Order: sequence, then structure tokens, then C-alpha cells
Amino acid sequence: MTIDVPRIRASVAELLAEYGIPSAAIGVLQHGEIVEFAVGVKNVETREPATTDTVYQCGSMTKTWTALAFMQLVDEGKVELDEPLRTCLPGFTVADPAASAEVTPRHLLFHTSGIEEAYGDPGEDDDVYQCMLENSADAPQVFPPGHTHGYSAALGYATLARILELHDGKPWDEVIRDRLFDPMGLTSTNSRREQVDETRAATGHLIRSLAEGPIVTPMDYLPCAFGPGGNITSTTREVLAMAHVLLREGMAPNGKRVVSAESVREMMCSRVPVPDPYLFGPEWALGLIVCDWHGETVYATDGSTIGQNARLRLLPDSDTAIVLLTNGGPRESFYRTVFNEILAELGTVTIPDLPAPDPALNLDPSCYVGVYQRPGARYEVSAEDGKLYLTLFLDPMQAEFLGKPDRIRYELLPVSETHFLMPPSDSLEDTQTVAIYDFANGIARYLHTNCRVHPRSG
Repeated sequence: MTIDVPRIRASVAELLAEYGIPSAAIGVLQHGEIVEFAVGVKNVETREPATTDTVYQCGSMTKTWTALAFMQLVDEGKVELDEPLRTCLPGFTVADPAASAEVTPRHLLFHTSGIEEAYGDPGEDDDVYQCMLENSADAPQVFPPGHTHGYSAALGYATLARILELHDGKPWDEVIRDRLFDPMGLTSTNSRREQVDETRAATGHLIRSLAEGPIVTPMDYLPCAFGPGGNITSTTREVLAMAHVLLREGMAPNGKRVVSAESVREMMCSRVPVPDPYLFGPEWALGLIVCDWHGETVYATDGSTIGQNARLRLLPDSDTAIVLLTNGGPRESFYRTVFNEILAELGTVTIPDLPAPDPALNLDPSCYVGVYQRPGARYEVSAEDGKLYLTLFLDPMQAEFLGKPDRIRYELLPVSETHFLMPPSDSLEDTQTVAIYDFANGIARYLHTNCRVHPRSG
């Protein structure tokens, strides 16, 4: 592997200053060889430097770990991906009787169950996932099972974890350690905040303005409810150990088989379309995002907590994986710039640009205008002088902390009849992408952005 590490380090240092991100740790795996380096500081207040041993929060990248553990159950013949949840989770119930009977593990892995994230306050104890399921017995449907893709931040993968708990007879954090971390020889990867060596942990940061610079996050960790979907912490080298499993048909770097080759193929090849294909990728597999980079299939798994971010890309055709862990952001343009510099040096395919808007499109605004919302998220699409606009309603406390208005308006630039670019409203944002789709009687029923789906409410 040939990477000019001093040059890339210097480039990353400049980008960190430009974006107000305190640090980044980067690891590259190609043909079994690893190159890793870190730039910046773990905490802007202590100024302690980040190193390749610094532990970062991986956010929703955790879901890929959980999917691997669940596929072990499939390998063992203890569950089937397409059996109703009630077969392996007796008494599973949500508000809709049909969904209660129909939802399968594959729906959960795909994020196509349609179940609302309505699980109340399940606490922070070892019974948190049992409580989540009990609390979600009256959770409504955002959409019918399998109808579309809509990301489940916590409940879907907590349900998978509960199935693992019942089969293994132990709490989730012991399950994931016994099934993955210990067999793979991982000593820096954990699933609970209490297990993290605080002397090695990066501190999360938010940014309200480039002039002020990054500030320490007010929320050190996500609640335990996000455990199987967002609470793993790790280093670049140990994230790349997980990448190795996926690139080597289930084999860990230490020679241990983690899952069968058949299960890895199922994770990668079983897919559903993503309504907004541009921000991450056009399809979702089992615990993985599927990207199309200039005709080459690339797999992704990403995560964000409140102040830390993780990006992993797997390029099977070139036997390559790249991971980026930061304690600030996220900024897609930062990750794209860093990855493209490394990918170009490796001689592999690079990340495609977002599509250009199509000025020839003549859309009927009345098809899109309306309110699309779920608890905690509200979008309003309006029309003015033949143009479409989207207004995002922020939580007032969040808006006050970030120094933003509680309503932010964006112009929607059409790429197609269902897809739009959303240019940034200030210098701290990147261009976003939105899908407004699934027309009934000429009216769009859903708005999909950042993997989340929001049904029309008015």
C-alpha cells in the first residue's frame, strides 16, 4: 500500500481547522495491510493530542456489529430472517395487528418495519431492551411493513438485540462481547460508557460558528436505548477488524471465523431501495448501506452521536476499507475530501459528486406542498413564484443552544420528479438531498431525507 501519510496528515490538519473539527483518526486496510494515523486533539479544553489509540464513539456504525451478531444466530439455525418476529420473540406486539404478525428480522435489518420510535423512557438498566419492547406495544406505523425505507435509530436494532438476549440468556452488552469482541481479540471496543477507558476517549464537540470554534458537547453519551444501534466505541484499527470480517467472508484478522461466508453474502446482497439515493447510497442491505461509485459497488456504514462521527467504506473490488473517526462535525464534504485524497493515492474508484439540478424540469408544485412530520421532526414544503421551498422546524432548545432560528428555510432544486438538492442555509452546512415521493392521486405521501422518512400529515 502506498500512501503519502505526511502529505495526507498535513491536508487533514488544514481541513480540521477549516471545518472546526478538533480531531480525526484515519485507518486504511488494503490487502490485509493497515496504515493509520491521527490528527488534532481529543478535547479542545485539555488540548491532549489524539492518537491511533484514541477511542471514538461510532454511533450507528454499531448497527453493523449488531447485524453480524444476529447473523451468527442465523448460522446457528436459531432464527430465520423471514419468519415473523413472534416466532422468536413471543408476544411481540405493536399498535397495528397486521404489522405485529408480519414484521420479520429482515424488516428490522433493512429499516423497513415502519414501526414508529415510540418506546417511552426504558431506563438505563440491563432490562432496557425488554422495557423498550413492552413500552412500544402501542407504537403506531409510519408506513406498512416493507412499503418503503425509513431509518430506525434505536427500536429496530434494540429488538434484534432482545432476540439475542433471549437466546443467549444474558444482557446485550455481554452478548456482543462474547459473540464478537472477545473472539476477535478486540480490547478497545466497548458497548457501554462504563467500560470505556476515559484516559483514551475522545470528547465530542459541536460548533455554533467558525469564529467561536468547537465547544464540548452537552451530552457525553447517547442513552442505553441506543445501545445495539449506536453505542459502540472503538479505534480505527478495531473498526477495520470488523471491515476485515466483511471483506474476508466472515474471517477476523486473528483467523477466527465470526460468521459464515453465506451470511456475509446475505448481508451484502439482500437489499431494498432507498428513496433518497444520493446522500449515502441507492440501496440498504442487512446492516450496510450499498453505494454506487461510478459503477462499482461500495458498502458503507456510518454513525453520529451528539458530537462524534464515524465513516467506514468497504471497496471489495480493490480489497480496501477506509475508516474516519472524528470528535466534531459531521460534514459530508469533509469526509468526501479526505477519502477522495486517499482513494486517489490508492488508485481506486472515488466518491461521485452529487447530481446537478435539472433546470428543464417543470414540476407541479401542488404535488409536493404540505407538511411531513413525525414526533420530533417536522418539514413543511411550500411554493413561491413557481419554486419549491422546505422549512425545517428545529426543537426550540436545540435551536437556542446552537444559536439558530427555530425555522430554517431551504430552496429545493429538482434533480428529477422525486429528488431534490437542498443547498445549505449557512457556511456550517453542506448541500443535502431530499426525496418527495410515492404519489397517490397526484400528491406525494412521503418525504425522505438523511435516511429518515416522514409521512404527509397535511
